[in-house]
Amino acid sequence: MSTVSEAGANGIPQEQNKGDMANKLASTGNEECPTKTSLLFSLHEEVGALARALQVFEKHGVNLLRIESRLSRQNKSDHEFYVECDNTRGSVANAIKQLHQESKYLHILSRAHKTLSESVPSFPRKIHDLDQFANRVVSLDSGVHSDYPGLHDPVYVKRRKEFADIAHQYRHGQSIPRITYTEQEIAIWGTIFRELTKLYPTHACKEFNNVFPLLIESCGYNETNIPQLEDVSQFLQKRTGFRLRPVAARDFLAGLAFRVFHATQYVRHHSDPTISPEPDVCHELLGHVPLFSDPDFAKFSQEIGMASLGASDEYISRLEAVYWFTIEFGLCVENNERKAYGAAILSSFGELQYCLSGKPSVIPFDPFRASIEPHEISTYQPTYFVAESFKDAKEKFQQYAMTIPRPFSIHYNPYTQSIEVIDSKEQIISIVQTLRSDMDMVLDALRKMEFSPVKID
Repeated sequence: MSTVSEAGANGIPQEQNKGDMANKLASTGNEECPTKTSLLFSLHEEVGALARALQVFEKHGVNLLRIESRLSRQNKSDHEFYVECDNTRGSVANAIKQLHQESKYLHILSRAHKTLSESVPSFPRKIHDLDQFANRVVSLDSGVHSDYPGLHDPVYVKRRKEFADIAHQYRHGQSIPRITYTEQEIAIWGTIFRELTKLYPTHACKEFNNVFPLLIESCGYNETNIPQLEDVSQFLQKRTGFRLRPVAARDFLAGLAFRVFHATQYVRHHSDPTISPEPDVCHELLGHVPLFSDPDFAKFSQEIGMASLGASDEYISRLEAVYWFTIEFGLCVENNERKAYGAAILSSFGELQYCLSGKPSVIPFDPFRASIEPHEISTYQPTYFVAESFKDAKEKFQQYAMTIPRPFSIHYNPYTQSIEVIDSKEQIISIVQTLRSDMDMVLDALRKMEFSPVKID
C-alpha cells in the first residue's frame, strides 16, 4: 500500500489523508499557499513510468520546474522520480491524488514558501542539548502493568525514585554519580553475571568476547561488584568515543547520534532476577556496553540515531523497530554459525539459549522488513534477524535511511560534538575539503609504508 506524507506546520513530516491534502493545495488564493511543491515518488511499473507520470501532470495542467529520476533505494529494480511543481498553474492537488493511486510511495518533501530553518523540526543540535531531551522521567507507578515486579513493593519504589532523581539532576559534562548498591542488588547482579558468563564463549559474537576481558580488567566487572557508569563511560570514550549518561526513561535514538547511550542505574526487582520489563543496569552493562566499544558497532548505532533526527513519528516508530531487531535482539554469522550481538539477548541467559536453539524463526536482516515486523515485549521473540556482519547491517541500514523523507541533510561534527543542518554550498565545500585532507593523509601513510597506491571504490 502506498503512503503519502508531507511536512506539517512545525516541519515534522506527518501522514495526511488525500482530502486534507487536496484542501490545502487547492487553496491557491490564500497568501500562505506555496508557489512550489517538491515530490518524490515511485510508480508500480518501470516500463514507461516516466511517460505516464508526465501525462498525469499534463492532464492536470501542472508545469514542472525540475524533474530527476534514479534507481529506487528501496528496490533496485524500480525507479523513483523527484519533481518540483509550479503551484501557480493547474491543480497540483489533483495530480497528487492520481499519482497516489498509481505509486508505491509518494512523499511531499517541501514547500517553497518555507525557509529551510522553518522546515527543520526541533531536535538536539549539540551534545549538551540532551539535557533537555533526557529528563523525561516516568514514574514507576504510572502506566505500567499491575503485575510489574516491584510495583507494590514500597521499598523498591522508593529506591527507584532515588535513581530517577539522580538522572533528572544530571547535566552533560558532570561526573556520573557513584552508587552504593545494596547487598540484595549485588546478589541479583551476581546471579545474572554468573549464568551469562557461562554462555558468552559459545553464544556471543567474537567482538563481544574480545572486549569482555578488558571490562573485567579496566572497569571492575565481576560477580561481586556492579561497575560504576562513570568508569565504564570513560572506558568507552577511549575506545570509540561513546559515553554513558544516567537516565530514568530513555529517549535513546537522539542520544545515539552523538555517541551517547542513555543508561539506567537501578537493579531489577529481586522477585525475578531472570527478567526485567525495563532495561536495568544489568541489561546496560552486560548487554550494551561491550559492543559499544567495537568501532563498527559504534558506527552502526550512531547511524540509527542520525536517521531519527527530524524524522516523522511514523519513521521514528520504524527506526525503533529496526533498533529492536538489531541493537537489542540481533544475530550475526560467524564461521558459518549464528551468534548473538543484541543486548537484550546478551543480558538474558534464557533468551541467549533460546535464540540459538533452532526453535524461533530466523531470517536474513532486511531493515525494510524489520521496520514493520511485529515484536514481542513480554516473552521470547518469535522471529530474529541475522546479519552477515556489523558492516553488512550498517550498509543495509544506510540504504534504508536514505529513503526516510526529510527536506534536509545533516552532518555530525565530531570536533564540536554537534549536528549541522547542511543548508549552504560553503558547508558542502568544507565537508569535501575535510574528506580530501583525510584521503591525502591516508595516501601519504601508504607511501611511507611502501604500499602501492590502491583504488578505493
